[in-house]
Amino acid sequence: QVRLMESGGGSVQAGGSLRLSCAASGYSYASYCMAWFRQGPGSEREGVAISGLDGSTWYADSVKGRFSISRDSAKKILYLQMSSLKPDDTAMYFCARAQALYCNRDRERYDYWGQGTQVTVSS
Repeated sequence: QVRLMESGGGSVQAGGSLRLSCAASGYSYASYCMAWFRQGPGSEREGVAISGLDGSTWYADSVKGRFSISRDSAKKILYLQMSSLKPDDTAMYFCARAQALYCNRDRERYDYWGQGTQVTVSS
């Protein structure tokens, strides 16, 4: 049974940092692309960062230079290090596993999702 469980969210002032974690279980972790998405109030869920199988990464323009995605394949944990946080980063953050052989931004191609962790950035 595939399970994804996020942690690390919280409330922080603008300019602060948080590190999100996503613990995965129930599948061959190293064989799938993983991503972080977020959904703010009244907004669609959007891709934030993707971790590819070859070490490649992708970031949304809005977070480039501030966020860093990484994975620990031995521990089966996906991370999102967030720095220089802004109020616009306030959202529920979700980790997700891509479908086999897929590694891009279409959220419809991600078949397993965590329950989310809330990030709130105050000005």
